[in-house]
Amino acid sequence: MAPRGESVNEEMRLRSRQRLMRATVELVDQRGYAATTLADIAERAGLARGLVSYYFDGKRLLMQSATHRLMHLELTAALGALAPEASAQHRLATAIDAVLHLALNHPRVMRSHLALILDPDVGGFVQDPEQQQLGAILREVLMDWGAGDPIAEHAVLRSALMGGCIGVLLPDAQTPLPPIRADLFARYSLDWELGCPPQPEAPARPHWQPQEAPERAPGGITAR
Repeated sequence: MAPRGESVNEEMRLRSRQRLMRATVELVDQRGYAATTLADIAERAGLARGLVSYYFDGKRLLMQSATHRLMHLELTAALGALAPEASAQHRLATAIDAVLHLALNHPRVMRSHLALILDPDVGGFVQDPEQQQLGAILREVLMDWGAGDPIAEHAVLRSALMGGCIGVLLPDAQTPLPPIRADLFARYSLDWELGCPPQPEAPARPHWQPQEAPERAPGGITAR
């Protein structure tokens, strides 16, 4: 039997990584982050336990990569469903909605992801290949929208989306989605009707006005 070529091996490695990330999202959705072990993830993915450590340097990095993959897949699907002639404003509105709805549809995953990012004791934000794909999609959307500096504007949008998801997920102090969405849409001069509005009419006014970012990100979210 002829040995497999490098391209075949690379494809197999990619598929194994994807299976682990998909299994992570499924299990954390069901059980929460703390109750999900690497052994559980390997079993769900149908892979040997040792392969988890081979592909990912620990549970935290696997969790963040899995969430970033979920985000860029959802974002790609939402944008791909738009008509080819959809406006740049419609594309940006759809991108914002896709991320905000992840907080509603996958609250345990998103809460765990944000908790790991905001906890300085576990290493903070990770720019893994999945996150880089997500960032590339958002920068392209912002460039089409007319951002003069898509890289800088992406950092602003990323922070705004993170804050919006925190508002939706903050334990015992959740903010309803409509005012959060209204504020984000106001920042980018987007009509409420674009994207996937959670209600027919926009709130009378944004729940809060944009302010200078605090020196430290808000806490209060724990990985569960």
